[in-house]
Amino acid sequence: MRRTDRLFELIQILRDGRLHRAQAMADKLEVSVRTLYRDMETLMASGVPVQGARGIGYQMTAPVTLPPLNLTLTELEALHLGLSVVGQAGDSELQSAAASLSAKIDAVLPEDRSAPPRGWGFAVYPFADAAHGFAHMPKLRAAIRARQKLVIDHTDLEGVETTRTIRPLQLEYWGRLWTVTVWCELSNDFCVLRVDRITRLSILPGLFVEEQGKTLIDFRNRETAG
Repeated sequence: MRRTDRLFELIQILRDGRLHRAQAMADKLEVSVRTLYRDMETLMASGVPVQGARGIGYQMTAPVTLPPLNLTLTELEALHLGLSVVGQAGDSELQSAAASLSAKIDAVLPEDRSAPPRGWGFAVYPFADAAHGFAHMPKLRAAIRARQKLVIDHTDLEGVETTRTIRPLQLEYWGRLWTVTVWCELSNDFCVLRVDRITRLSILPGLFVEEQGKTLIDFRNRETAG
């Protein structure tokens, strides 16, 4: 498993807000405790709101979501795309300017539970990964607003590709990485999917009606209940 994929899995483990022991997380990801400690240091340095220490455990202190506060999702996406392009440029001066711009954006973001993580512009995930998902963002946003089902082809971390019919519920941003929370008809359960691993997406005609047990509120309640 690539390190970026492992860091994504760590975020999914920690997002319930509970205290997780390093050994338990290392066993789940099949890595050494020393590797787990390095990964946690990377997450914290990248601005993901995690607190903890060796021998005690780690927990996420606040959800990382994007409400329409200060910047809309579309505005943040535009900034992110611009930084992505400049960050990969061969011009070292422009790369430096992009890093400086990221720091300035961080400085004016609100200090509250709903703000994106500190260091979002230049966090742990390579720009190329996030760029793979940019083409799907307009359709995902539109489907969430309109409550439309989607058919997607998705490749998981083991390289297994599946075709799924989903109800998109929420987009989240994790420092260069977008995920979409969905109700998946293939698994008959909630899933959190990386947008950059969606290879094909199409909107189905008609709207879906919210059903008990399949809503975003139900997903959040499950996370809270553990």
